[in-house]
Amino acid sequence: MFLTQSAMRRLFSAIAATGCVLTGIQTITSAQVTSGLTLFSGVERQNQLNYRLDYGSENMWGDRYRLRMPASKMPLGVSQIQIDYPDYFNGEFDQKQIEVRLKSTNKSLPLQAVNWERGKRQITIDLKEPLEQGKDLEVVLNNVKNPDSGFYYFNCSILSPRDIPVAQYKGTWLLTFGR
Repeated sequence: MFLTQSAMRRLFSAIAATGCVLTGIQTITSAQVTSGLTLFSGVERQNQLNYRLDYGSENMWGDRYRLRMPASKMPLGVSQIQIDYPDYFNGEFDQKQIEVRLKSTNKSLPLQAVNWERGKRQITIDLKEPLEQGKDLEVVLNNVKNPDSGFYYFNCSILSPRDIPVAQYKGTWLLTFGR
């Protein structure tokens, strides 16, 4: 069976168009939207928190991390958020560009203090007013220098306004950076 010249042109045009579409999809999805499917992470599925990296490229300055925390993880509200990251994370944060937003309104909450303790590998965010229960939060880390490519565990703990002053583990963001 032989294809006519016009059928061959249509076939090659279809292949070229498909290639362009697939290339466009790759470009669009370069920002990492969620942790995706993670096998053998060592973190139970119910403890994996969603996040979004606006760019996610290795060693890029100016990236934005959107670390999401559902209301179900904060049954007593929240007054402080602590984020711990591994010692092999060689990225950098701009602590003046860290904010906490209500997911429903996308408005930033007033913060009392943001503390980045490099030695402890911890970011501590104190809210000016304790947030009541039932609110989805998003911790936004703006102007971040991404680390080398790899897999990084960012652990989240919170202090509740009615709790004893001990941070309670609420989940882990499993951040992945690639070339």
